[in-house]
Amino acid sequence: MEFPVKSNGVILAAAFFWSTISPVAAQTEITFWHAFSGGLAELLSTQVDAFNASQDDVVVVATRKGDYAETFRAGIEAFGTEDHPSLLMVHDVATAAMVSTPRAFKPLHEVIALQDPDFTGDAFLPGIRGSFSQGDGRILSLPFNTSTPVLWVNRDALTAAGIDPEVDLSTWEQVDDVLDLLKAAGNDCPLTTTWPSWIHLENFSAYHDVPFATPANGFGDAEAALALNGAAQVAHIDALGAWAQEGKFIYSGRRNAAGARFRAGECALLTESSAAYMSIRVHADFDLDVRPLPYWAALTETPRNSIVGGASIWVMAGQTEVEYQAAAAFLAYMSAAEVQANWHQNTGFLPIARSAVALARARGFYLTNPGSEVAVAQVSADAVTDNSRGLRLHALDQLRGIINEELEAVWFGENDAQAALDSAQSRGEAVLRRYHQVTR
Repeated sequence: MEFPVKSNGVILAAAFFWSTISPVAAQTEITFWHAFSGGLAELLSTQVDAFNASQDDVVVVATRKGDYAETFRAGIEAFGTEDHPSLLMVHDVATAAMVSTPRAFKPLHEVIALQDPDFTGDAFLPGIRGSFSQGDGRILSLPFNTSTPVLWVNRDALTAAGIDPEVDLSTWEQVDDVLDLLKAAGNDCPLTTTWPSWIHLENFSAYHDVPFATPANGFGDAEAALALNGAAQVAHIDALGAWAQEGKFIYSGRRNAAGARFRAGECALLTESSAAYMSIRVHADFDLDVRPLPYWAALTETPRNSIVGGASIWVMAGQTEVEYQAAAAFLAYMSAAEVQANWHQNTGFLPIARSAVALARARGFYLTNPGSEVAVAQVSADAVTDNSRGLRLHALDQLRGIINEELEAVWFGENDAQAALDSAQSRGEAVLRRYHQVTR
């Protein structure tokens, strides 16, 4: 879908973040391997076609190589052969694996330096940039389809329980009060969640500025140690466990089944990725709110930024300078304010830079799509810390499986929060040690 470039009579140019792109050799072809299917693949194809039509020097060929894991494996296996891609979409859980294989990629900041020596990446939203940067802040890959967790509210369910739908849900203490009222009114699913480890431990830790791993959540050392069983994390999981036993928190699985229950009107409150915005708005037959992720007032007066999940685009090594320049031209196009604003408005994914946010706002998108700016605000805090930058851990998928298994024992009343997180910590450490021993 194309969007107008005027708002209130002001021309909103699709300005690039980087300086004017230098011409490259005629018809330089670069390949982009991605993991999208369905509507997202169609939108990506539209973007690629628009870039190809916008100039005569570069041709981008985008190819789906399977799901995230399959795409990553295909890219790494092809590296060093004639068939390896120029650009590779990498899921956030494989970021640490990419960083530990520096010969396989060329950092984004080096590629863009071929076009703009003054590029710093400061235009990116801090909470997004940090996840895909080196420890010193130099950006490694282009954030693309990213999201962060928020609180979704079924206003009709609140009204049916005699609760003012404008009730303040900023803190978990206030949420607890509302859950009591919902339960007393006979609501069978006051609160549920998708992706428990990502939202209620990884993001919880960043939001409350406590470490999930040391040093610096894995950014400070290739052999990071977990720190997920601290007092703050135990307190939060203990509260959720108590709510589960009281019927106020309903467990809906490790992935995103809770989203379907919320869209069907079964649950009043949901913690879920901001990327669900379009799907929930289209399918939910009730009055909807999007609120910031709650925080514990007992732990902090002001939460930090939440962290993102999703994927980024990496520039693969082993290319000619002309091919790197072609890649830089395409990535600059994909980062243009108008392209990013359109992507944000069509998909619900976060825009990666302030200029795209400003453009979406000038178009009135946040007025006609209330709540869509909440996630943007959560990742826009300037004071990103070592605890809120993101995670840089190996075997993150396996770690999440362990964590979710231990959390299930809490939800089902089979273990207390401290013992469960201690066990997750111990088991997770064993996984990391094995990984480090194998990869030395």
